[in-house]
Amino acid sequence: MSYMKLIKLLYLSDREALLRWGRPITTDCYVSMDRGPVLSQVYNLIAEDITPGAESAWRKFISPPTSQYEVSLLTAVVPSDELSVAEERLLEEIYAAHGKKSRWELVDFVHTLPEWTNPHGSMIPIEYRDILKAANRTEAEIAAIESELEDLALIEMLSTPKTA
Repeated sequence: MSYMKLIKLLYLSDREALLRWGRPITTDCYVSMDRGPVLSQVYNLIAEDITPGAESAWRKFISPPTSQYEVSLLTAVVPSDELSVAEERLLEEIYAAHGKKSRWELVDFVHTLPEWTNPHGSMIPIEYRDILKAANRTEAEIAAIESELEDLALIEMLSTPKTA
């Protein structure tokens, strides 16, 4: 699959989770790029150049992009408890709705999303607020979701083991 297509499908899934449940699937940051919104850290993982001998959790499962900008699974994915059943269903739903589109059709589609701003060769952050506002959420709803997401981020930060 084209890595651009993969990134767009992941963005659409994360965006839809935020709109439905008030929280995304990932904890990634969103940015507007010339070819539409992306999950910033996922984009970096795909584009990263791994130092020989270094290990990347991403590279354990996803190939580096080919000269044609395609990525593939390197190993079979084993079901785990990392995603909820609802998240898995949402991913399947987004793929059913958009998976047959080419990378360029997806670029055209995400350019119609109200939170995307043409960065003209740069990148512009997309805040959760931008997406929620575009979906006509009230200020009170947006504030409540942002507060809950900040609390979750703090809990995640405090519960993540520190490495020396």
